[in-house]
Amino acid sequence: MSIKQELKDARERLGLLSLYQRFEYVVVMFLTALIAVIIVAALWTLTLKILFGLVLAGGFDPSDYSAFQAAFGMILTVIIALEFKKTLLVVAERRDTVVQIRSVVMIALLAICRKVIILDLTETDALHILSLAAAIVALGVIYWLIGRRDPAEEEIA
Repeated sequence: MSIKQELKDARERLGLLSLYQRFEYVVVMFLTALIAVIIVAALWTLTLKILFGLVLAGGFDPSDYSAFQAAFGMILTVIIALEFKKTLLVVAERRDTVVQIRSVVMIALLAICRKVIILDLTETDALHILSLAAAIVALGVIYWLIGRRDPAEEEIA
């Protein structure tokens, strides 16, 4: 589909919406554009740090755990932003009227997993690690329960 056709379809859909729905659509599209800018900036920073900070400067030691922590932490930050943008686009396309709780739980799981990956275990106390583990288990159970109650998935299965 061409860009002109997509813009025409978007105008037609926007014409069918109420005033509040139009407002909501504009807000979601604005937030999506801002997140896209953040993603591009994060990707650019990630690229520069990996290329110049690790590879070209000779600081990339495959056995250095902190280098992997930093690189994977930055990569997961970009992935979290992409997932968040995708969630907003689902709302903008009106496939769902509200942000789906399953997407929010997935983003929270990604954020906590990122935290676990970049966590320095020598500096962290056991209670902090236990609380992160409890949050991961709780979010995992919620994600599983939501998946079991999703009628769309029951129809597919």
